Amino acid sequence: MSIDQGIVFAVLGITLAMFVWNRLRFDIVAMLALLAVAIAGLVPTEELFAGFGHPAVITVAAVLVISQGLVNGGVVDNIARLLGKIGHRPTLQILTLTSVVALCSGFINNVGALALLMPVAIWMSREAGRSPSLLLMPLAFGSLLGGTMTLIGTPPNIIIASYREGGSFGLFDFAPVGVAITLAGIAFITLIGWRFTPRREESAAGAKLFSVGEYVTELRIPADSPHAGTTLHSLLTGAGDEPDVVVLALIRGEQRQAVPSTYKVLREGDVLLIEADTTSLQAFLDNTGLELAHQAIEEKEEAEDGNEKNGTGAEDEIPKGVNAEGDKEASVQIAKGELHLVEAVIAPESSLVGQTANRLQLREHYHLNIVAVARLGYRLKRRLGDIRFNAGDILLVQGFEDSLGGTLAELGCLPLAERGLRLGSPRNTAMASGIFLASITAIVTGLLAAPVALVAAAVAMVLVKLMSAAEAYKAIDWSVVVLLAAMIPVGQAMETTGGAGLIAAQMLVLGENLSVASVLVMILVGTTLLSNVVNNAAAAIVVAPIALSLAGELQIASDAVLMAVAVGASCAFMTPIGHQSNALVMEPGGYEFGDYWRLGLPLTVIVTVVAVPVIMLVWT
Repeated sequence: MSIDQGIVFAVLGITLAMFVWNRLRFDIVAMLALLAVAIAGLVPTEELFAGFGHPAVITVAAVLVISQGLVNGGVVDNIARLLGKIGHRPTLQILTLTSVVALCSGFINNVGALALLMPVAIWMSREAGRSPSLLLMPLAFGSLLGGTMTLIGTPPNIIIASYREGGSFGLFDFAPVGVAITLAGIAFITLIGWRFTPRREESAAGAKLFSVGEYVTELRIPADSPHAGTTLHSLLTGAGDEPDVVVLALIRGEQRQAVPSTYKVLREGDVLLIEADTTSLQAFLDNTGLELAHQAIEEKEEAEDGNEKNGTGAEDEIPKGVNAEGDKEASVQIAKGELHLVEAVIAPESSLVGQTANRLQLREHYHLNIVAVARLGYRLKRRLGDIRFNAGDILLVQGFEDSLGGTLAELGCLPLAERGLRLGSPRNTAMASGIFLASITAIVTGLLAAPVALVAAAVAMVLVKLMSAAEAYKAIDWSVVVLLAAMIPVGQAMETTGGAGLIAAQMLVLGENLSVASVLVMILVGTTLLSNVVNNAAAAIVVAPIALSLAGELQIASDAVLMAVAVGASCAFMTPIGHQSNALVMEPGGYEFGDYWRLGLPLTVIVTVVAVPVIMLVWT
């Protein structure tokens, strides 16, 4: 083994270890790997950043923009709306959901397809009186299966196509294998596999994770309160060590102000709609001297009754908008009067990850209240402002209905509780579909190369105002773009230094007496195991050159081994960290790390058993 090969292996080994460690973002790790091979002189300076112009990278970015255009056009949303009519039978729900998400994932980003259908699955679960855990894992796995059907369905396919000698794979060259494993996978999940998903039963049929009404209370500022004439900020900071309460609204006479600014000046008789648990509420009352609104009214009514008995009348009016009977349900309606309450899940790439509500100043900058936070299926009882958000946390958020969807999209959160809340404005479905179908036709007929046709479609969607230029840039997952652009030269370095050939030679010792089918199984399973612990695009980049070298040594068709790598890289079913889709359903489904292999392992076996014969039939 040469020094250059040793350096490449060391860089790749450390890179993979850091991917698994998951303490640094994977795009940062990829850039560190690129810098390492650059400093070692393994990649010429003029080629170091060529990955940013690689057709695979451009294609991935274009597909992400097109996916957002189809979302804005309401294409998938119209499909999802029909799912509410399929009834409550679990097998029928699972069959329909996995089939639809697989079909969508073949043509748009699979995480995007999952994000659109996940609220539907949760709503269907609650309507049927079942936990969402029954549907969400099959839905996530369906999105992974569907991505294998086309060139643009998933980044690993786009990457693998770039390694093909004599030209890239076509748009539907992946279909024979992808469709076969998708149909087999959906059949298994629908008939048998869904029974392997864990049961995370909710407290009551149709119950939501957060019971808001139990925590919403109206507090009134008394006439002699020292807080009259001061700001809301002064009230909250003067209540002790940052009280764990959320001010949902301020009611003044007939006026209701949602998400009041912390600099709002309070007056006597103002009613604050407060969200807090009983302990925090009592501490807040003790420290501020505020009154429960219904208690204040009862006392006033008693005083009025006394005055009437004494022949006197009360001059003061009961403050309007106050819940005289203390009905908590009515309080919730006040909370919803100008605002909207919705559950949302924090996506893996959200800007909230690692931050706190206090640090981000969500109320001041976004007019957004974080009412409650749940993690691992349980509501967190710590101070809301101090909770450091994790990917997958479920938030109960409150904001203005007309802007809440856009705010959640900007923060990288996906709404769960209601299907009516969309991540973008509905657009002309026919226009979005027409542009997309035109690009597909151009690719299939050979009129345009895939990167050109897809970039043209992305630009067209901006020109016809299906999205703004700013939305188009936001639609691109730049962390994936950087990952691909950085790892492609690293993978090429392994090939140019002979490192891939060296690994292939060692594998040849093990596989020289094996059949072609056994070699394909070895490549597919090895890639699958790697993609369950590192990013699937990175797994494809690392394994592809090794597989090509092995194919050359064993005289196996290179297309066959590339297809095996593509399938293995896309079928990470056994861990939540193997793919963003798996991570996205972990918290809403209440899953634990060890839950995934129960359904994922047999599904992986079925994919392998089905994929290898099809690959041999079509590509050898």
